[in-house]
Amino acid sequence: MATPQMTPETPAAPLRVGLFGTGPWAARVHGPALAAHPEVELTGVWGRRPEAAGALAKELSTRAYADKELSTRAYADADALIADVDVAAFALPPDVQAEIAARAARAGRHLLLDKPVATKTRTARALADAAAGVASVVFFTLRFSAASAPWLAEQAAVDDWFTASAQWLGSIHAPDAKSPYAASPWRREKGALWDVGPHALSLLLPALGDVTSVTAAARGPLDTVHLLLGHASGASSVATLSLTAPEQAGGVTVELRGASGVATLPEVWGDGPLDAYARAVDALLTAARTGVPHACDVRFGLRVTEILAEAEALLG
Repeated sequence: MATPQMTPETPAAPLRVGLFGTGPWAARVHGPALAAHPEVELTGVWGRRPEAAGALAKELSTRAYADKELSTRAYADADALIADVDVAAFALPPDVQAEIAARAARAGRHLLLDKPVATKTRTARALADAAAGVASVVFFTLRFSAASAPWLAEQAAVDDWFTASAQWLGSIHAPDAKSPYAASPWRREKGALWDVGPHALSLLLPALGDVTSVTAAARGPLDTVHLLLGHASGASSVATLSLTAPEQAGGVTVELRGASGVATLPEVWGDGPLDAYARAVDALLTAARTGVPHACDVRFGLRVTEILAEAEALLG
């Protein structure tokens, strides 16, 4: 059953959402935010581990989110969940996400994706092609944060940036770190380039323009990488990315310099990922109902994958 094309005149009826994924990010952010959102109905949960899907569905059905009564059930088959919803939301490893999301898009389902959309360019391009007829939003956390999104919009309106630097230093894989995300196999395999690199690019590209050249890519300690990028505006940027920084050295900074002066990213997390994800849901609903693509749609996600794949090739 294909989802009907939404138009500006379409009544804003709640959309049925299926959550694909059962890990810590799904349990702590995606699931609670979807369950609490007043304009969606969280229909079901699917995961690669049926027992985890059952546990998460039960939790989301029995806990109260904004006084909203829920009945969310576990699905044993991903395609069965696709058939029962209007929107497919993902909290899966990127290349698992891409394959299932492409199936959902071909079935007419709108897509709420996580970053990166895929770690292979051909896979990301196939997903973007499949999603050409549906609305899509990729959840780059700080693009939807109440603290950082207005700041970024202001910087994107400035046309004389000369250079920029971005440091995204996480500690989830640092020695002795105890993060709930440390057990993620794909993060351990792909490292900071693919986990936090998308975040850095999601802030640099709106301000400086598309990346026209990955001039250099070099490895630092453990999984740390350094990127030197050229941008369409003529500006250059440097990005340092890590998931293995000492906890005392961790943090996120972005600094832009140009004729207008120096602009520094404000307190990045603001009201936290739950509220940021709720804004991503809002953005997807608007795109679905108006037919106007969001700036962080799957095509933007594809471009981020292309840039990171080029950097990965330079790293060897």
